[in-house]
Amino acid sequence: MRKTAASQMALGGMLAALAVVIMSFGGMIPSATFVCPMLCCLILQMVRKLCGDRIGWAWYGAVALLSLLMGPDKEAAAVFVFLGYYPILKPKFDRSRFKWLWKLLYFNIVILAMYWLLIHLFGMAELAKEWAELGYIMTGIMLVLGNVTFILLDYVLGKRFRRRK
Repeated sequence: MRKTAASQMALGGMLAALAVVIMSFGGMIPSATFVCPMLCCLILQMVRKLCGDRIGWAWYGAVALLSLLMGPDKEAAAVFVFLGYYPILKPKFDRSRFKWLWKLLYFNIVILAMYWLLIHLFGMAELAKEWAELGYIMTGIMLVLGNVTFILLDYVLGKRFRRRK
């Protein structure tokens, strides 16, 4: 099959529709708040590899916007908006000297900024109440688990899958 601009756009559109459906599961399954954005990152990695970075950025923008507008779980949509473009940035991080330091610094700054904005700017008081009920120790544990999950996502994004003959 030839790779034309039209076929790449069509593939990107179909995968974007799949990603929006996956993001809508965030409201149905409690743990899907963090799983759905990661699955969409894997789809973005596929779009980036098959269609290039330019269509990857367009794909990310479309899925992020549609997730914010139509997704029932706004926290999952925010996680995708703030971290969903990581597969496009990953090659740049991988070329840096202290790549793990930069990756973890990036993740922690982005995730803390996201929750600060959700609580203070967008007025999601239920998030502030939820974090207050957890306490400082549990919040720290959640941040450590988020870092471990991010490292696992980075590992999966870095795997090269071979075609079977």
